[in-house]
Amino acid sequence: MSGGPAGAPRPHPGAEAPLGVVHLTAEYWPFARTGGLGEAVSGLARFQAAAGVPTTVLLPLYRQVREAVPSLERSGPPLAVAVGRHTEPAWLYRPFAGESGTGPQVFFVEHPDFFDRAGIYGDEDGDYADNAHRFAFFCLAALTALPQIAPAARVLHAHDWHTALAPVYLRTLFAAEPFHRRLATVLSVHNAGFQGHFPPTTLAELGLPAKLYNGDVFEWYGRMNVLKGGLAFSDMAVTVSPTHARELRTPEGGFGLHDKFIALADRLVGILNGIDPEGWNPGTDPQISAHYSIDDLTGKRRCKTALQHGYGLPEQATTPVFGMSARLVAQKGLDLVLGADLLAESDAQFVFLGSGEHRYHAALIELAGAAPERVAVEFAFTDHLEHRLLAGADLLLMPSLYEPCGLTQMRAQRYGTIPVARRVGGLLDSIQDGDTGFLFDAYLPEALTQSVGRALECFRDRAAWRAFVRRAMSQQFGWDRSAAQYLDVYRRALAAGPVAR
Repeated sequence: MSGGPAGAPRPHPGAEAPLGVVHLTAEYWPFARTGGLGEAVSGLARFQAAAGVPTTVLLPLYRQVREAVPSLERSGPPLAVAVGRHTEPAWLYRPFAGESGTGPQVFFVEHPDFFDRAGIYGDEDGDYADNAHRFAFFCLAALTALPQIAPAARVLHAHDWHTALAPVYLRTLFAAEPFHRRLATVLSVHNAGFQGHFPPTTLAELGLPAKLYNGDVFEWYGRMNVLKGGLAFSDMAVTVSPTHARELRTPEGGFGLHDKFIALADRLVGILNGIDPEGWNPGTDPQISAHYSIDDLTGKRRCKTALQHGYGLPEQATTPVFGMSARLVAQKGLDLVLGADLLAESDAQFVFLGSGEHRYHAALIELAGAAPERVAVEFAFTDHLEHRLLAGADLLLMPSLYEPCGLTQMRAQRYGTIPVARRVGGLLDSIQDGDTGFLFDAYLPEALTQSVGRALECFRDRAAWRAFVRRAMSQQFGWDRSAAQYLDVYRRALAAGPVAR
């Protein structure tokens, strides 16, 4: 490919050089998140740190970070960050000593004009118009700070388009710096539906050479595509399930970037996300009404009664309860749920938890208004409510249009709540049809209805259902296997050296 210089090869890591990793992310649980990205990055980084990997995390200092962690301390002198022709100061903050626990080092990049806002990406009027500049500033500030805050770093792991400029800046503006030249780069694609599209003039505004606006790097149908450019400059790319890695290489599943994903060849790897097996454990969870285990499911029945009571639904043990915990957007399959007329097809109860598009809010409110004894809606999502929902429901609806990985289906199985899901992405990789859940193929209301019917038929056979629940609860979705696969990706990135462009 054409573009900037490839740079000198890096030495292969030896025993004397610990394989430290730095995660750059727009979201990180529990400080700031809008969906699964923050929890996935947090889960991986925490596992790596606990395993002895020197692990550092950087994210912007949003307003909601200050609300979550009111006690922060400034770290080091100000950084001079040049974005194009403009140089502005940035400060690093971190939680006070003792508040970050034994996990990774976490740093926040402060720039009040860019990050002290009500939302992470936008507000009720849409995305912030200056998002390209906001996240470019964050990437440049992070790269500037790395030699001081993460001297053991060997791998820069960027997540989604918001940090995809980091590998680009690393191989262009920072190419002559000895510390930065030794870093391998990995870019994780959590949701390829969001790519960072901007006018071509944005390259110059962000201090990038015009020659990078070409079909191999940033150019995409007359626009600058930040994710595409980041992929071009990354040594390795990862997406969040093996099935989704295959889907990204197809015209139907590649979101307009399938040619780029195909061109990556074996540099693109699919690794299934994990969940925290301690935080999502019905045997010890402090947020649910009663504890239970694979050997004693009595507590789950109490959790179901508490869920029904909490939402004013008839407290009937033999009535199946479906839960749905998701952003209320088209991707999550709300059109199938509303089109399937599930109320007419069963006597089940339904609890919907999440917020999103106004049209889905309105449709669910209408549904609950027409059948208040069978449908409950909760738009004020909290982690506490999700724990209670997954412990109390019998089944989980997850009929996604696409689902790169998904975490809710893993948590649900951990809690003996059986997923009814579409056979896409990480749902296929984490649910065994007819054994730990029920899968369907076509994105049609009829296909969802048929799969719900299969689930309800099993539910009515109590002995078969208890065996189903126990099989689901026995599944292992921790980070052990995934973290080992990431370590292999890091080693491959270090051994390969910078990609030629």
